Amino acid sequence: MPTTESVPPEPGSAPDRGLGRRALLTGGAAGLGLGAALGLGGALLGGRALQSGGGSETDGGEAGFGGEELGCHGAHQAGIVTAPGAHIRFLAYRLLEDTDADALARMFNILTGDIEALTAGEGPLADPEPELAARPARLSITVGVGAGLVERVSSARRPEWLGPLPAFTRDRLGNGYDDGDLLLMVQADDLLPVAHAARMLERDLVSFAEPLWSQQGFRQARGAEASGTTMRNLMGQVDGTENPSPEDDDLASLIWLDGSAAGEGWLAGGSALVLRRIRMELDTWDQVDRPGREQTIGRRLSDGSPLSAPAASADERTPSDFEATNEYGLPLIPSASHIRRAHSEDPGERIFRRAVNYEQDGESGLLFACYQRDPLSQFVPIQGRLDELDLLNEWITHTGSAVFAILPGFREGETLGASLFAR
Repeated sequence: MPTTESVPPEPGSAPDRGLGRRALLTGGAAGLGLGAALGLGGALLGGRALQSGGGSETDGGEAGFGGEELGCHGAHQAGIVTAPGAHIRFLAYRLLEDTDADALARMFNILTGDIEALTAGEGPLADPEPELAARPARLSITVGVGAGLVERVSSARRPEWLGPLPAFTRDRLGNGYDDGDLLLMVQADDLLPVAHAARMLERDLVSFAEPLWSQQGFRQARGAEASGTTMRNLMGQVDGTENPSPEDDDLASLIWLDGSAAGEGWLAGGSALVLRRIRMELDTWDQVDRPGREQTIGRRLSDGSPLSAPAASADERTPSDFEATNEYGLPLIPSASHIRRAHSEDPGERIFRRAVNYEQDGESGLLFACYQRDPLSQFVPIQGRLDELDLLNEWITHTGSAVFAILPGFREGETLGASLFAR
C-alpha cells in the first residue's frame, strides 16, 4: 500500500477557489456584498503574492522549514498516516437543530474549499488575514463525523460501532470531552497555521454547528529528534513502540474501511477513530522509584527496551518475551504490567495509534487517538484488559471518550463527504 494517504496536486493545478464554490453558500462571506467579497479576494491574492515574491526563506521564496505543503487530496484524508505534526487541535461540534441533510451538504462543500486553500498555503475566501495562511508548515485538516450527524442524513448509514464505547469501570467521563457530531483535527509543525485554520473553519460552521469541546495536543518539534523516533509521553515513557508502521503490508486491513460491512458503503477509504483523554497523576508518579516505574510499564525508561531482554543488548524494537523469568521463577515482565495487559495474540486485534501529550490548567496527560476498522473488535478488547488489571491504572484516569467515522479522502474537483449523501 502507499506510505502516505494523500496525493499532492500537480504543480500549477491549484483548485478553483473563486466564487463558484462559495458565493451562494452560507459561510465566512455571509453578509458581505459582492464588491466587498471581491475586495477581500484581492487581499487574498496579495497575501499569496507576498509568499511567492523575493528570494529569501523569510519572505517565502523558498519553502524552508514551515513552508512545506501537505497535499489534501487522495484516497484517504491527510493527517492519519502522514507524518504527525508537532501541534494538533481536536475540535468537536454539535449540530444546530435546524441543520438537515441539505444544510450538511452545503457545509461540506464550504469546508472542502477552505481545506484545499489552507493546506495549500492560501487564505480562504473572505479571510481577513491571508498572510497567516502563507506558511502552512505541513498543515493537515482531517474531518470525522459522529453518530448524530450521520443520522441527520440516514440512520441506515450509521455503522454499529459509531457511538459511545461500552462503559469501562475506571472511566470518569462527563468532563466536557465526550462525543460530538463533527470533528476537525487540525495539525501542523507550527501552532500559528493551526490557530488560523481553526478560526477560519469555525467561521465556516457558524450557521451549521456550535463548538462542543476543543483539545490541544503536542509532541516534540520536528527536527528535535531523528526522523522516526518514537515519541515520549509526559510520564517519560517511550510511547507507541509496537505501533504498526504505515509501511506494513497489513496496515490497510487494520485501519481502512472497505465499505463491505452493513452501513459502511459510504465509508470506503475512511477509518474509525477513537479519541480518549487520559489524565496523568504526575506528582505521585514521580514519587515511584525508577525500577518501580519500569515494572509498571514492562519497559526501561531509558530506551524503551523490554525488561525481558538484557539491557546491554536490547532496544525498544527487541521483541518482548512474556515467558522469561528471573532466578526466582518470577516473570521479568510482570503479569499486570501495561505492555503485557495490552498485548494480544490475535493479529487482527491491533490499532494504529497517534497519541499526543497535553497540558491544560495544571492538568497533564495524553490524548490517545487510534484508528481501526471496528473499535468494538479492536480497541474495546484491549481497553477491557487494561481496565480490568493494569498497574498503570494507579496513575492514570480516562476522562474523555469519543468515536468518529473519519471520512474517505477526496480528489481535486470532488467534495469531502460526498459519499454520505450519494443516492
